[in-house]
Amino acid sequence: MTDIDTVHPAARAYADEVEEGTLSRREFLTRATSLGVTATAAYALLGLERPASAAAHARAGGTLRIESTVKALKDPRTYDWPQMSNFTRGYLEYLVEYQIDGSFAPMLLEAWEVNEDATEYVLNVRPGVTWNNGDPFTAEDVAFNIARWCDTGVEGNSMASRMGSLVDAETGQARDGAITVVDDTTVRLSLVQPDITLIAGFSDYPAAIVHQSFNGDPLDNAIGTGPYLPEVFEVGVRAVLVRNENHSWWGEGAYLDRIEYLDFGTEQAGIVAAVDADEVDMVYESIGEFILLMDSFGWSKSEALTANTVVIRANQEAEVDGVKPYADSRVRRALAMAVDNNVLLELGFSDNGLVAENHHVSPIHPEYAELPPVIYDPERARALMEEAGMGDFEHDMISIDDTWRKNTTDAAAAMLRDAGIPVKRTVLPGSTFWNDWAKYPLSTTDWAQRPLGVQVLALAYRSGEPWNESAFNNAEFDALLEEALAIADADKRRTVMAKLQQILRDEGVVIQPYWRSIYRHHKEDVVGAEMHPTFEIHVAKLGFAA
Repeated sequence: MTDIDTVHPAARAYADEVEEGTLSRREFLTRATSLGVTATAAYALLGLERPASAAAHARAGGTLRIESTVKALKDPRTYDWPQMSNFTRGYLEYLVEYQIDGSFAPMLLEAWEVNEDATEYVLNVRPGVTWNNGDPFTAEDVAFNIARWCDTGVEGNSMASRMGSLVDAETGQARDGAITVVDDTTVRLSLVQPDITLIAGFSDYPAAIVHQSFNGDPLDNAIGTGPYLPEVFEVGVRAVLVRNENHSWWGEGAYLDRIEYLDFGTEQAGIVAAVDADEVDMVYESIGEFILLMDSFGWSKSEALTANTVVIRANQEAEVDGVKPYADSRVRRALAMAVDNNVLLELGFSDNGLVAENHHVSPIHPEYAELPPVIYDPERARALMEEAGMGDFEHDMISIDDTWRKNTTDAAAAMLRDAGIPVKRTVLPGSTFWNDWAKYPLSTTDWAQRPLGVQVLALAYRSGEPWNESAFNNAEFDALLEEALAIADADKRRTVMAKLQQILRDEGVVIQPYWRSIYRHHKEDVVGAEMHPTFEIHVAKLGFAA
């Protein structure tokens, strides 16, 4: 990281944009810190002092009980839910941490530098860090993890899509010369094309750092650099972290003796009952009409306006009775045209958010491009479906059995029926739904925020990616996305982003109706529990007020 006198030249230009009112403070912090500017220096460029952390006022000791789904764990690079990482964060740490204010903070990396065209990154490893088995943490460990993230042959490894600029397309592995260990505390990354998303990718929840002896099971092989250890793990019931008294942790915090994650299911009524019975001290998320009910308990509430969302997507390769009903863009466009996104926000999420535009790029993303409004025309939708020869086809719209995703899907199905499009609803428990979430012909899934819009598009819509649940495969889109990933200046990137957003809408890839404002309640004396825009729980910051 760097002092204010030697900041990356682009960061100074971004600061000027903030002063001119053309760039938000949050966007500035994301852009500047991803280039290697410290958060302190970034705030100083704006003439501000960095806010102090509330967690600095926590006392040592105690047990904190967190309401959270307890999902089965697997190799972190294949994690597909933040809840998985929130548990293993106790011992599997990250190179970089995404902050609530939008900045990136150094963790196992002490600093990094990015050249002007984002084709070379120099990573400085934090000195003095040890694994909990006593091994020193070095540049070799960083290189090992980045290389394993690049392995496209591992099923479900979404990190490979984040490391595309380092991957050899022929071998599906890290390219020769892409990752160089310079010395014990320095790694150099040499990219085949510019990529401004690498630091953001290092902060994403599947990017947990594992020991070189890792066997694929984070419970069986619990070697990490963090201050806690797993004690209990029962899927769907509870998971417990305890302080590792035999490990000298490098960081500040880790106030608690014990952290318990307690699973009360996906229905908010059961979660509220647990709060009322004093069985938990904080919740993972407060939703819908239950937000006001949670307010009545006198707990603290934090809010984040985010790029978290829900998508209703058709899988273009899925077969139903021997045919691929969603291979035809007319069918997909008809589905989108028959649904009013304003109604989905109101009925599905109690108006707690912003209406979206069916292209999965949010106004809070720095490269967001404004497009004409989404067309809502039920009559035209019915005509398109008839034109495609699918007027009598009954669509099976699948969702999980929770509150807001179920309600959103119910509302969409009702509007489709009103447009004369036959629809049945299938509602599955979470334990069943998530087994095949990417394969259903027509279903709803929720997506967490990423700092940059291009990150989302690369994860969800680039051809062949593990999380491409729509099976969208479009050469023009892929080429434009590669171009966008190489443009460091978000204003210049916006021109390409407008084309990408329009392709997604023209092809009817998803109904993406709203951006979620998300909330979290916790007891007043709990610190470090504020709602994070990507649902992260930074366990080392948790504690009780002194």
